[in-house]
Amino acid sequence: MTREADQELPSLPRRASEEEEEEKECAMDDLSSCPFCSLSVPCGELERHANGHFEDEEAAEDAELARRIAIAPPSPPLTMTDRVGTDKLKEVNCHKAAEVEATRCDGRTPGDVEDEIFHLVSLQTISSFYKIEDGLMALLKRRLESEAEQSTCIICSYLDHFESTESEDVGWGCGWRNIQMLSSHLLVERQEAKEGLFGGSGFVPDIVSLQRWLEIAWKRGFDEVGSEHFNHKIYGSSSWIGTTECAALFRSFGLRARIVDFGPKNLESLFLSVPGSRIDSENVEARGKKNAVQIHGPMDRYLAKRKRISPEVCSSIGHTGCSYIQPDQVSDRSNEDLGVSSARSSKGQEVLTDWVWRYFSDKSFIDNSFSCVSISRKTPLYFQHDGHSRTIVGIQVIHQPKGIQKYNLLVLDPAHRTATLERSLKRNAGWQKLIKRGIRTLKKPQYQLCYIDPGIAKGEELEQLKTMDSVYIEI
Repeated sequence: MTREADQELPSLPRRASEEEEEEKECAMDDLSSCPFCSLSVPCGELERHANGHFEDEEAAEDAELARRIAIAPPSPPLTMTDRVGTDKLKEVNCHKAAEVEATRCDGRTPGDVEDEIFHLVSLQTISSFYKIEDGLMALLKRRLESEAEQSTCIICSYLDHFESTESEDVGWGCGWRNIQMLSSHLLVERQEAKEGLFGGSGFVPDIVSLQRWLEIAWKRGFDEVGSEHFNHKIYGSSSWIGTTECAALFRSFGLRARIVDFGPKNLESLFLSVPGSRIDSENVEARGKKNAVQIHGPMDRYLAKRKRISPEVCSSIGHTGCSYIQPDQVSDRSNEDLGVSSARSSKGQEVLTDWVWRYFSDKSFIDNSFSCVSISRKTPLYFQHDGHSRTIVGIQVIHQPKGIQKYNLLVLDPAHRTATLERSLKRNAGWQKLIKRGIRTLKKPQYQLCYIDPGIAKGEELEQLKTMDSVYIEI
């Protein structure tokens, strides 16, 4: 028995080895065809092989994107920072790029500009921002309604707040952030603007994309003098911009952007050391005080045309002026409907608050006019003064004893954190200090506003919009 057992023991490893070899041979014989390339591969390697096709496809897409970036003119390429949302929009925008001619409203332009527009439409990036779930203007409306016993308010219908961030634009980006706020309103409230703005993308681009759009506007002849100040380049820079850049950008899409200046009667001796101003001491001394270069706005200088309007005659001025009417042109009943007396003083900065009230209170743009908080479909106001810009989203009048009316501009500041605004509005604590601006806070000698009239300009009207102009109102 022992001898037989010894003879059988060596045969056991040989049987195991033979089984392993047989399994390997079976595995080699068990091949499957790849569904993508029809190549026969072992079953155990089929999954890895198939996944490789997806990796190759992604690499090919990246290579194609790199090729397109390499040929995009002329500034450095934009960065695709939001791949999840942008990849889908990029595909849609590539189709829309072919329709850009129709949305630009002014016919064909030189081929290089067409190429830039084509690439920018497909490569522009969505601006990230803090989205308030309940809606910023809805929250503000609720808080203003809580003050209904003593006030009447008019606010714009919709707007997203865009804050400056330390990693991107703190200290210089307020102008761009206000443009983004106005854009958020236009894209929601005006279909004709949505179809034309930013190549019909339907979203608010980030700052670098807006800078590229402004460069394209300059190349197409909008605000040529302002373009010269920036040496025709703004992309990638931290240069401050102002009201004329805002107007030029929107006008390039056919939007009727209007500029209104508020300042003292005599501008000859008023010089603002602000970004964008071309005023310098040598120029002033050479020309003399009486012939000094005229400043047409607190930030923006190159307004080739300006209409000087005194407060007494500042009435409806047509499509190039302010779209409101004077108190003596409004019946007492129309003012009573809004809860405001027509008897107002027109001194100093009160002229500005008067203008803003009449702008938002245009009855043809008012919804819920019998509410203590009315909703205006007018665009928010780009609000510029020396050194900073904000967005006016409405106005409040507080009824005081003896018929005295106190006005507060309702202002959103890019320097404020959106989350802080949301928290203060929801808790009903501290939001007044962030949003309300009374007449005593208007201490600057000059102010400038930009708003956008309805409709799309075409033909000769669009050509006229290429020259920056404004209505000047004395304060």
